[in-house]
This record gives sequence, structure tokens and C-alpha cells, in this order.
Amino acid sequence: MVSEERQKKYLQRIKEFRLMDDDFMTACFSESIECTELVLQIMLGDQNLKVLEVHTQHSIKNLQGRSVRLDVYAVGADGQRMNIEIQRQEKGAGFKRARYNSSLIDAAILPSGEDTDNLPDTYVIFITESDVIGKGLAVYHIDKYITETGELFDDGSHILYVNGAYRDDSPIGKLMYDFSCAEPDQMVYKELAKRVRYFKEEPEGVNIMCRAMEELCNEAKMEGVQEGIQKGIQQGSRKAALNMLASKKLSLETIAMYSGLKLEEVKELEKQIS
Repeated sequence: MVSEERQKKYLQRIKEFRLMDDDFMTACFSESIECTELVLQIMLGDQNLKVLEVHTQHSIKNLQGRSVRLDVYAVGADGQRMNIEIQRQEKGAGFKRARYNSSLIDAAILPSGEDTDNLPDTYVIFITESDVIGKGLAVYHIDKYITETGELFDDGSHILYVNGAYRDDSPIGKLMYDFSCAEPDQMVYKELAKRVRYFKEEPEGVNIMCRAMEELCNEAKMEGVQEGIQKGIQQGSRKAALNMLASKKLSLETIAMYSGLKLEEVKELEKQIS
């Protein structure tokens, strides 16, 4: 049960939310083909693009078990796969992050034994609050080219960076204005305004957001507890290793094995007491 004080804080935070806030954006786009289709049509410059499926907070794992969680993952009518990521901080929008997302999407959509020629086109789209590339453009299309000829190497893999600070009367300029607008009545695109209004003003939508914020709060608490436990275990391991080093009876390799520390960590501790 959410306390009255916390409920008030949640309601105030909901009023301030914008589509540029990834948790709010994923809520608004969840199961909303209409909103997703509109945004993709504008960003990809294709008014005929149709979306069949939308998944938010979609997890994909690689063969080693490492996973990535995609803010929005959409499947187009022509089979194309499209990933939209909101990044307010520049460090989260690194070029290799885009490459990694793209590679995992490829790996996840090709069944075992399927010919790679059947890979559909993929799009990884980062919407960043500031112009991370810094050239003043609305959209940056990243594709591959043959260095010697300058010709496009069309492997169907596309990366886009959308400048969230861009403003003009073009569709993308208006869209980025809407992404930074907290008031649905002031938004340009009625499809987006309707969805934002649902989560900000209608009781059912507001309750969904409050529950989501409570879950995030609880997850953060649990992560803090786990981090504290891990720090305690690490500190205990270091203390044990220091005691064994002080005895000068065991090899560094044996101390590493008994303490659970890496050999390099034991060597660093040895330097401290030398």
C-alpha cells in the first residue's frame, strides 16, 4: 500500500514527466501501435511504414547470457525490426552501445539454420536530449560505406541519432518539441497528446504510473541492499586476505583461492603491507 505522502510525491512527479523521460515514454508507448507508428514514420521519413507489434522494456540475451533491455522494440509490416532508445545522458548513447543493440537484434531474429540473406532490415534509433553529435542537424543517419568507392554498403543495418534539442516547423522539429513538453494540451501531435493525457490525468492511467513508480522504488531499494551485501562480502574477503598475507606462510595463489579474491587484488593488498 502506497502511503499518502508518497502518493503525493508520485502525483507531482507524474505532472512533470515528459516523453523524454524513458520510464514515462515506455509506459506511453506500451501496446500503442498508433504512437509508435507515428514516431517511426516521422523519424524514418516513411509515411507508409506500418507497425504490427510493439514491445516495451524488451530483453534480448546473447549467447553468453548477457542481456540488453530495449526501451521500445517494434516489428514492421515488412518484417523490419526497430528499436527506439531514450537517452538523456550522453554516456548512455555511445556509438558502441548502438552497435551492440544492433548485433543482439540480428542474433535474436535469425532462427537456427536460416539463411542470413533473409535477415530483415534493422533500425536502432537513439533520441538524445542534447545534440550529442554536435552538428546542429535534426537526425543523423549512420550507415556503412565502401571506403575506396564511397558507395553504400547496404547490409540492411541502420543506426540513427535524433537530436532532442532540435526545434523548427518540420515534422521532426515538432515531434522533438512534443517529447520535451509536459503539458498534453500544448503538444502538437494529437496521438501523443491523447496518450500522455491518459497517464497524467485519467485515474486508471495515473494509477498505473503510481504503481510503476512504486515498483521502481522497491527495485532501487533491493539493489541498494544487494550492493551493501556484496560490499560486506568483499570487505570480509580483503580482511581475510590481509591476515593470510601477514602470516607470510601462504603463496599469493593460495590466498586468492581461500579468500575468493582475484590474484591481482591479492597482489595489490601485498603492496599495501610491504
